[in-house]
Amino acid sequence: MGAWELLLVGVVIALGLGGVLVPGAPGSWLVWAAVLWWALKDPRPVAWAVLVGASGVLMLSLAVRWALPPRRLRAGGATPGMAGYAGTGAVVGFVLLPVLGALPGFLAGVYLHERRRLGGHGEAVSALRTATRSGGSSVFAELFACLLIAGAWLGAVVWG
Repeated sequence: MGAWELLLVGVVIALGLGGVLVPGAPGSWLVWAAVLWWALKDPRPVAWAVLVGASGVLMLSLAVRWALPPRRLRAGGATPGMAGYAGTGAVVGFVLLPVLGALPGFLAGVYLHERRRLGGHGEAVSALRTATRSGGSSVFAELFACLLIAGAWLGAVVWG
């Protein structure tokens, strides 16, 4: 697989990560489809191992999201700006502290958005709790699964 094709797969994965934060967008399936496309074009065993792992992680993510309460993000006060802050925080946390940093980064992003919007610490913490209870946990579960898949793909491309 050439460099341009790898770049295109990376762009589709990045679009899928962004799509996770947009209600109704099939972000996780877009990430999986990009990995599928890469595995079909690159016949090495590591590509197929990443695809199998991505499929398992995606199915586990679906099961976890099914067990969580349904998303009611708009009712909880979530805005597109909050999703942007939360997603950026999760990605930054995932990169700075691999895998484990995604949750604190996600929560810090929501907190930072609410702190800027509401002005005070207490109000921001209360809004963070409300956002997490009203569907933020299911968004995080889907985003975390996609970050794991993207990290595995990137690791296989770089070191594979």
